[in-house]
Amino acid sequence: MSEAKTIRRLDTTVVNRIAAGEIIQRPANALKEIIENSLDAGSSIIQVTVKQGGLKLLQIQDNGSGIKKEDLEIVCERFTTSKLQTFEDLKSIATYGFRGEALASISHVAHVTITTRTSQSKCAYRANYCDGKLKTNVKPCAGNQGTQISVEDLFYNVPTRRKMLKSPNEEHALITDVVSRYAIHNAGVAFVLKKYGDSTADVRTPVNSTQVDNIRTIFGSSIAKELINVMGEDKKLGVHFTGQVTSANYSVKKLIFLLFINNRLVESSALRKSIEAVYSAYLPKNSHPFVYISLEISPQNVDVNVHPTKHEVHFLHEDLVIERVQKTLEAKLLGSNSSRLFYTQSLLPASQAKVSDIITTEKKQQKPEDKVYAHQMIRTDNRVQKLDAFFPQSSTSNKHQNESSRDESSGGSVVDDDRVMMIEVIDNDDTAGVLSAGTDSVRQSPATEIVMEGADSGLIKAKASKKRSYEETEEIETPAVDIQANDGDKPQRQIRLSSVLLLQKEIKDHCHNGLREILHDHTFVGCVNRERALIQHQTKLYLVNTAKLSQELFYHIMMFEFGKFGVLRLSESAPIYDLALMEIEAKGCDSWSWAGLRQQADISKEEMASSVVDLLKSKSEMLWDYFSIEIDQDGHLCSLPLLLDKYIPDLTYLPDYLVQLATQVNWDNEKECFDSLCKVTSQFYAIKKNWDIKDSLESESDQNWKWVTEHVLYPAIRQTLLPSAKSAQDASVLQIANLTDLYKVFERC
Repeated sequence: MSEAKTIRRLDTTVVNRIAAGEIIQRPANALKEIIENSLDAGSSIIQVTVKQGGLKLLQIQDNGSGIKKEDLEIVCERFTTSKLQTFEDLKSIATYGFRGEALASISHVAHVTITTRTSQSKCAYRANYCDGKLKTNVKPCAGNQGTQISVEDLFYNVPTRRKMLKSPNEEHALITDVVSRYAIHNAGVAFVLKKYGDSTADVRTPVNSTQVDNIRTIFGSSIAKELINVMGEDKKLGVHFTGQVTSANYSVKKLIFLLFINNRLVESSALRKSIEAVYSAYLPKNSHPFVYISLEISPQNVDVNVHPTKHEVHFLHEDLVIERVQKTLEAKLLGSNSSRLFYTQSLLPASQAKVSDIITTEKKQQKPEDKVYAHQMIRTDNRVQKLDAFFPQSSTSNKHQNESSRDESSGGSVVDDDRVMMIEVIDNDDTAGVLSAGTDSVRQSPATEIVMEGADSGLIKAKASKKRSYEETEEIETPAVDIQANDGDKPQRQIRLSSVLLLQKEIKDHCHNGLREILHDHTFVGCVNRERALIQHQTKLYLVNTAKLSQELFYHIMMFEFGKFGVLRLSESAPIYDLALMEIEAKGCDSWSWAGLRQQADISKEEMASSVVDLLKSKSEMLWDYFSIEIDQDGHLCSLPLLLDKYIPDLTYLPDYLVQLATQVNWDNEKECFDSLCKVTSQFYAIKKNWDIKDSLESESDQNWKWVTEHVLYPAIRQTLLPSAKSAQDASVLQIANLTDLYKVFERC
């Protein structure tokens, strides 16, 4: 017989990681636990930022009561909580959390950073945790009231669990589902969910909204218009329930079931089956409804401590409660059955029924003006035809594409004489993507031409030639300058500066509603050139100035995402002195643009360039804190703000941008400083006449400037831009055709 094995006590680290694996199964579970903590803290605004499906970064910020400084030392230890003291308290527990295991479990499988401030505290405090313990001492910092929890590198020490998870997109979909469910149930709390670096939110609900409004925002108006309010109560059972369910006119292929019991998001297979049984008598086969139910049961009748993730709960008289809900739901559906929507089928030849017998009363009473005529119909699918289909590619274009694809497959870069800026994707396993920008010529003016030349030392030199044509310029081979889209170490935060809020209010007040509707509901037709594009709204065709709208778009992004930008980090820092000297030599010392730099008449170009460096270095802390523009002590530019995902500005205009920062920004007044700085930056990021881009962060897709315009810029314009009345008057959006008028022309023909 084999010898009996010795029983040993497991190491504490092993125990904690096993327990963490039971509670935190995927990023959505971690998010659920932290959202419940935020709701327990009385938060009215909850912002969630996610990167790579929550595996790289999961950040939750609220404006709740916060955590006391003295509690930060033990907040990530197991079984530390402010909501439970004795076991008997479980009988009347009214909060989401009670075990004190959530943050502890997360800290054992991820790096956790907590920044918090209470209403009585004069400043915020930040603490870093690993394996449930503080890594460093608690440090004071700036921050708003509430708590911000950042979870980085989830499951970094559990590689098996990380490999078993779904793709980042699928994990992000699960996170979106969790946020959507809590946003519907907690209609009085504002929820915002967005991907890191994106300017648009995947989920956004306002404060003090209604459940119907949030359902409409998240699931669409097709569900919202068919909702029926359900309400019931049974005092003997101690049960009260409310909900929103769809009528018999609506159905989907998969049941959408949202169940909250005592405000907890849970699942109940028995209740799900009973609801489906009710709808089976009203909906076609294999069709399902949308159901949101909130059950309020006496706390002493509910056992919440039956599942590690609190995914399930048990309660007394379960069968009677489900039967009560089922009867109430059936009565509501029966009462709403006076109006039904049916789909008819053509009669068979052998049928003796008359067509008049199956025409409904509503059809007979339909007014003539309700009919939609041909000239009122609009194109609803932009995949049917694009503007590019009418312009066959020339042999030169085909040749260029073949050369481009051949060079890309060999890992090289393409130098095009017609293009000023070239962006090339370089694969890197550790980063989302590195962009290489090579320049053969920067710009030319009628009098001078600037050429960026790479030297062995890595510096960028300037050379000016008087009145030389583009064809006479020598070709200069330059080393690539890598630009990396970097996350940085800047936490997401709320900006409450009165000057910024006032500028945001001015944008909203000057918004042109008619133009906003056109841009919000438009259908992209195609690019005319780099500066203009065609869009369609209803039956009208518009010629749009992409350059002007992109400048206004980036200005709005900078204002409404103030202080929250991602970072475009240069792999090799750029010397500001050399770039400024190039720009000054290009425009000449007598240009009106340098009035702010010329303190005396005989100042030299070199002294003017030094003034640019000194000014920007003195403002480097503010530029990095609010605008993600990093300038080191040597006067080198290290990073730029990431305003729009998959969009890189034309670095050809970088010298002009740096000098504009020094000369066109009012540094003395806070509001004017932010306003002018955002305008200068938006002008730098806006599309230029010779703007071009080869690839983006996603190296597997062949993208050019047309792709970026259609799939990056115009979706952002649709979602973010609040066009001013000036844009409606300066021909930025110009109507060039109307389907109704065209029909009148054809009728005369």
